[in-house]
Amino acid sequence: MANARRGDIEAQFGATRYTLRLTLGALAELESAFGATDLVGLAARFESGRLSARDLLRIIGAGLRGAGHPLTDDDVAKLPVEGGLPAYARIASDLLAVTFGDALADGGPSPVPTPPQGA
Repeated sequence: MANARRGDIEAQFGATRYTLRLTLGALAELESAFGATDLVGLAARFESGRLSARDLLRIIGAGLRGAGHPLTDDDVAKLPVEGGLPAYARIASDLLAVTFGDALADGGPSPVPTPPQGA
């Protein structure tokens, strides 16, 4: 069961409901994947709202692994989501929002990506 205080969200992939969490290790994984030198740089990358399908895959994959699901990015790429691309974007957005939430409320950049337009 997801615990928002711990930074959890839940998402449905096919017939299975998963918990996702961006732990410190998962955030370090994302820093490396996106070439960010720190969390502020990582948040700035997400704040741009310009995320590729690969970006969504990395964020969702890191969140699944952070919650203890031993899935590779290749495994995650095969997980179906009802609602298609906008649903994948919403999962990533919700995960980033619960992770970074108030940490950047002091006027810093918002790490929440804008869902793709026209999708």
